[in-house]
Amino acid sequence: MTVEPRIGDVFGEMLRDALAVATGVGPRPLAGGRLPRPVIEIIERDDGLVNGAPAAHYLDGPADWEPYDRRAVDRVEGATLDVGVGAGRIALLLQERGVPVTGLDTSAGALAVCRRRGVRDLVHGTVDAHVADGRRYDTFLLLGNNVGLLEGRERAPALLAALAALARPGARIIAQGTDPYGTRDPLHTGYHERNRRRGRLGGQLRLRLRYRELGTEWFDYLVCSPDELAELVRGTAWRLTDVDDRDAPYYLATLRLAG
Repeated sequence: MTVEPRIGDVFGEMLRDALAVATGVGPRPLAGGRLPRPVIEIIERDDGLVNGAPAAHYLDGPADWEPYDRRAVDRVEGATLDVGVGAGRIALLLQERGVPVTGLDTSAGALAVCRRRGVRDLVHGTVDAHVADGRRYDTFLLLGNNVGLLEGRERAPALLAALAALARPGARIIAQGTDPYGTRDPLHTGYHERNRRRGRLGGQLRLRLRYRELGTEWFDYLVCSPDELAELVRGTAWRLTDVDDRDAPYYLATLRLAG
């Protein structure tokens, strides 16, 4: 018998358990006996590929960050919206620096973890829905590979328009992405070709997240090159002004509000 996962707040449940394992506070998943089980994020692609990674990195402090994350936060100016705040690692550092930062996430569980860790200003919902709240920002952060939230050619214009509606004059987006095309792994190169035959961008992933008995709905998540990002931005309210690829294949892209 094949049983599909129950749809639920995968990310929130995973972060809650990762925090419990890290702090020793709260119920922890057990591997057997009294030993806490490592909390693993499972990512399932629509071609059957399954990857897993420890979830503890969502809790990392700045000393354990990748260099591009440290460079990203040094570029922040003014009121900041951390899109996909996760467990709050970026927002906590910005708070310490006195930056007015708001964390936004669609996961209620993730926001509960943020509150426990001390993030003060949080919004539950999507970027699109947040426009109606009347808030305005100088900097938008899409870190943790969250260029992926652009999803693809269909979704990118709407997300960029929503960010523009939330922007003050001269606002910037600082986004971290990964160029997927340096690999020779046939599992990935074949997936890229399959996507292109379907009219999609090569790195336009169709994914769902899994944790224990839970799963998400299937969703698109974009892994794209800087050139593809420039294509997606063209014709929107934003201009791609800088690409920092010194940690290639990872990069930081800076977009400025036109006009």
